[in-house]
Amino acid sequence: MATTEIKKLVLAYSGGLDTSVILRWVRDFYGCEVVAYCADVGQAEETAGLEQKALGTGASKLYLEDLREEFARDFVFPMMRANAVYESYYLLGTSIARPVIAKRQVEIAHAEGADAVGHGATGKGNDQVRFEFTFARLAPELKVVAPWRHPQWPFRGRADMLAYAAEKKIPVPVTAEKPYSMDRNLVHVSYEGGILEDPWREPYDDMFRLTVSPQSAPDAPEYVEVEYAGGDPVAINGKRFSPAALIERANAIAGRHGVGRVDLVENRYVGIKSRGVYESPGATMLLHAHRAVEQLALDRETLHLRDSLVPRYAEMVYNGQWFAPERDAMQALVDRAQQSVTGVARLKLFKGGVSIAGRKSPNSLYESSLASFDEAGGYQQADADGFIRLNSMRLRALARLGRPKPEDSR
Repeated sequence: MATTEIKKLVLAYSGGLDTSVILRWVRDFYGCEVVAYCADVGQAEETAGLEQKALGTGASKLYLEDLREEFARDFVFPMMRANAVYESYYLLGTSIARPVIAKRQVEIAHAEGADAVGHGATGKGNDQVRFEFTFARLAPELKVVAPWRHPQWPFRGRADMLAYAAEKKIPVPVTAEKPYSMDRNLVHVSYEGGILEDPWREPYDDMFRLTVSPQSAPDAPEYVEVEYAGGDPVAINGKRFSPAALIERANAIAGRHGVGRVDLVENRYVGIKSRGVYESPGATMLLHAHRAVEQLALDRETLHLRDSLVPRYAEMVYNGQWFAPERDAMQALVDRAQQSVTGVARLKLFKGGVSIAGRKSPNSLYESSLASFDEAGGYQQADADGFIRLNSMRLRALARLGRPKPEDSR
């Protein structure tokens, strides 16, 4: 029997094998009421019949929440304003979805008078941390149930869970197991595990959901214009969209050109190296567009300061620290810098690649007369004498003192 008393628990629930088994096991093990909760963050999964399945498995009720606009507006767009990329490649699609899911889970727990929340994340991954850091910050009074880490959790794999489901008459889908796991939302689709655990093995091309193979993409490039206002994308090709709809539109355009596939061996927060394959077509396109407008609208020192913080910001998102004070403080700096980032970027998409074809901004700091080799534009070239002399003083001092020179790399 359970040593911790729980009266009512809100469980993050998808209706798949894992969370269906967890729902029944938690109810029986703790003898508590279980409220099932499924969040729609753009995973495009079939939710018809989910309430009946949850109730049939033992839940007292199901909350099915459409969080797509909140997810895009309050989580994805702030992250994109920071140009956050983890370990040079990963655009953080799964990472950024967890805090919005967990936030709503806490709200439901409060509304239901629940004393606990639960999730189906494993003890080896990042998601357990992302969920539980959010719980800790928003509702530290709630108990947290993580069955995969529980010492009395009896299941070791899919076969054990299928046998339990059959014994308890739990309605689970009878489908062939994919040779990898997949997670989808508005920002991306991620693939890991199974055949992908061999980092030498190339992913199957028919695995991808959002992108065509670059080899199969159109033989002619497509030009796309993305409009920004205060650091956020607001229109594509002159048409305005809501945040979630804009990301979906960007996915459709970039996906048909094979843009945004990434294959990465990354460092999980728990200390394990993991191979993940991602496709983020819209986010990749928007990253290039955002950078293009920033090139005109941000001054050098502000741009360089923000860019110096990108790895740390991305690390905080990856590690589940969305609601931590340091992320909040860094977001304030990012958002202040983004106030001038208004304009239009023109991109060229072709065979998996994205290139900048043009950019314009009413807040542009670019002055062609200053940059031109053919015009003076008020720039006194002789002023560079003093500039160079002052900035090379330390190098001259090193030479005078006879300090060793860097090795000749030729």
